[in-house]
Amino acid sequence: MAGGYRLLLEGAQQLVLVCTQGEKYLLEAGMQELAVLENASVVIGKDGYIKAVGEVSAIRKQFSGASFEKRIDCSGKCILPGLVDTHTHPVWAGDRVHEFAMKLAGASYMEIHQAGGGIHFTVEHTQKAGEEELFQSLKQRLLRMLRAGTTLVECKSGYGLNLEAEVKMLRVIERARRELDIGISSTYCGAHSVPKGKNATEAADDIINFHLPKLKELDENGEIHIDNIDVFCEKGVFDLISTRRILQMGKEIGLQINFHGDELHPMKSAELGAELGAQAVSHLEEISDEGISAMARAKCAAILLPTTAYILRLKQPQARKMLKEGVILALGSDFNPNAYCCSMLMVMHLACVNMKMSMKEALAAATINAAYALGRSQTHGSIEAGKQGDLFIINSPRWEHAIYQFGGHQELIEYVIVKGKVVYKNDKILDC
Repeated sequence: MAGGYRLLLEGAQQLVLVCTQGEKYLLEAGMQELAVLENASVVIGKDGYIKAVGEVSAIRKQFSGASFEKRIDCSGKCILPGLVDTHTHPVWAGDRVHEFAMKLAGASYMEIHQAGGGIHFTVEHTQKAGEEELFQSLKQRLLRMLRAGTTLVECKSGYGLNLEAEVKMLRVIERARRELDIGISSTYCGAHSVPKGKNATEAADDIINFHLPKLKELDENGEIHIDNIDVFCEKGVFDLISTRRILQMGKEIGLQINFHGDELHPMKSAELGAELGAQAVSHLEEISDEGISAMARAKCAAILLPTTAYILRLKQPQARKMLKEGVILALGSDFNPNAYCCSMLMVMHLACVNMKMSMKEALAAATINAAYALGRSQTHGSIEAGKQGDLFIINSPRWEHAIYQFGGHQELIEYVIVKGKVVYKNDKILDC
């Protein structure tokens, strides 16, 4: 096939496609049958989309007369789809490293929150920070995620709470979306906490009457683009009634519903998400049996966050029960000042060890199902012709090393590629 192409990845020991038939997501049975080719190649066009995948000899024959801007010899290596991080809070100022000692001493999340720490501590610092400061710290965090194989990340606001600060955070996310190589799904999370001096009803009124109309205006003017709406539905934060009102209004202005639910207390958030047609609900450590059934029927993705249960010493989400009941399972890092993890490889490892998922299940949950949770599975989450050329290459003959090697991605990952462009190359330090 004559013509020019952006990239040829040739001769991989293993090429993990994940899907081959354009599946939007995989349930438990499908997760056991991940598509893996051996001695395989990938061709990515100049438009950044995958043109062909297949066995080396077949690709060589099909593209015998083609020219490539770049070729990478993948002999002895594995190619995997770019990872998708479905849940992060990466825009903030003022870290909370001091709270880690409090947690280790036994203080609960809500005890720290009620003592003026937690979200309110970060809100105070973020409200004072300028856009440039917030952008530079966001950029460094996103680049760390990119080097760890994440090529699409959901980014929330939520440490502003008032309209001015929330818009500031969303502008920072929008700048990152336009300037950085990593893909971004933007989320408005103004209902992350109830601002001081208000109750949940008053805060919901403010969001519905002022925040969301302003955000719609900014979106229509092309100043910012927002994909999702989020609410922290939790005892002592936003109750079910306020959560419903905010999410419904967000849906009316065209936002996908993707919210925090059933984390610390059983709130019937999963049932609400299923009823409202939510794309996804996150956390779900305290989900009810009825909520599991409702999410399965509604094809509402469950975003599980192993880092949260690990750091806060919560009970683990019921991953096995959800899979058995037919829920679409996705994974996220929950990166935030309370759970500082930039690596979806570590998230997958924790999901396997603590939530009893298999490595195949974890990889599917961090790729195709994670893409589905963000409404992006038509373009992301698998290595298939027609999808965006986002992938990463590891220096190992078996793909499972991406999960098996806990915390070793700095040496394991050789290349990260977005839209067929090499955005990270791990240059080896030569012996002196």
